[in-house]
Amino acid sequence: MKWPYKVRHRKNGPVLAKIYQPCEGRESYRVAWQAGGRRMMKSFPRFAGAGGARQFAEGLVREIAQDSQVAALTAAEARSALAIRDALEQFRRETSRSISPIQAITEYLAAVRKLGDRPLSEAVAGYLGTVATIKRLDLTAAIREFCASHEPKTKSKDGKRAKLSPVYAYMVAHFLGHFGAAFPGYAVQDLTRDHIDLFFADKKRAELSSKTRNHYRATIKLFLRWAVKKDYLPTNHRLLEAPGMERDQGTDEKTDFYRPHELRRLLENADEVMRPIIALCGLAGLRVQEALRLSWQDVFSVPGHVEISSTKSKTRSRRLVEMVGALTEWLEPYRQHEGALWTSKPAYYIERFTKLRDSLKIPSRKNGLRHAYISFHYAIHGNENLTSQQAGNSPTIVHQSYKGLATKNEAEAWFNVRPLKAADNIVVLGKVGAA
Repeated sequence: MKWPYKVRHRKNGPVLAKIYQPCEGRESYRVAWQAGGRRMMKSFPRFAGAGGARQFAEGLVREIAQDSQVAALTAAEARSALAIRDALEQFRRETSRSISPIQAITEYLAAVRKLGDRPLSEAVAGYLGTVATIKRLDLTAAIREFCASHEPKTKSKDGKRAKLSPVYAYMVAHFLGHFGAAFPGYAVQDLTRDHIDLFFADKKRAELSSKTRNHYRATIKLFLRWAVKKDYLPTNHRLLEAPGMERDQGTDEKTDFYRPHELRRLLENADEVMRPIIALCGLAGLRVQEALRLSWQDVFSVPGHVEISSTKSKTRSRRLVEMVGALTEWLEPYRQHEGALWTSKPAYYIERFTKLRDSLKIPSRKNGLRHAYISFHYAIHGNENLTSQQAGNSPTIVHQSYKGLATKNEAEAWFNVRPLKAADNIVVLGKVGAA
């Protein structure tokens, strides 16, 4: 046999591999070939038979003839390729997910390029810290939990003012109730920016005033931040970036208020519990939540004035509101009463007032009693500082929002809405309290 032994794929084909016999210092047969521009070599203990040099060389030339790249692998590279294959197979058995070697390598390299000097394990740990603990919870269930968390804060302790106004808590629940109803069956983590945009694009929200739409946005923002703290939503949710969450600039809401004849109808048709609260809102300009916090001592302890203490004022600043003659007459039958004006939930008052207004076919005018008081008080006195002092807001707001809305004659008619009977002839049955 002539050495080196030449191996061809076909009889007259080119020599694709050569086998070298043992020589001084080498006891093995060596197969040599070219692959990928490199000279490759592999050693065998024998020439013929199973596992010998000739058997390997003959199989090798077939692969080279078929342009197989396997022949270009070194022994170390071949071992690495087999290890990758085994690792991917183990992954498939554990997760039932199949990933090709090329997918595993290319995705890994793409991640490493983006991370720079940071190890991939560190990036994965950081990512899992934001999303891995997210708990799936139905949107409506999460809203109920959020609103329930407000309930203890609406209770006063040790005579101190509650952290949250019950009216505020009611409005938060009202706004979020609409939000949850818009996406039945969705979990909090299912929400996308498109959902936010669809909610505000709905005809019901599109027809609302800018101020009310902004109230919706502020409430949803509070809820989403709470959901992140509760691990119902990842920190990188980006829902606040939805175009629908952009605040409306300015306001398109007209300041509307009740007319003197509407105030009279409300007062005359209200029951004994609601009548003093309507009178205080309309003839003293109290906010509804302020009136609902009052006791009868607040109403009658300072002669000729209603006292709104810092614990009951929205601005947490004490103020005294002068009692006009009409208000004194409406309240006179209650002078001997004690305790709170209202002992039920604020939402119950709102429901009863709405029912009363609807029964009298009086149009809805948001904050209409307070708006009327400020508009008419300013029309009579022409002094934004005096009106703001009585109403508990700023002179700038009075000047910007209430100037020129009413005439002096209309204002005088408002503050002269008195009981048709003399005060001593009005009989109030029983102590005042919510039913």
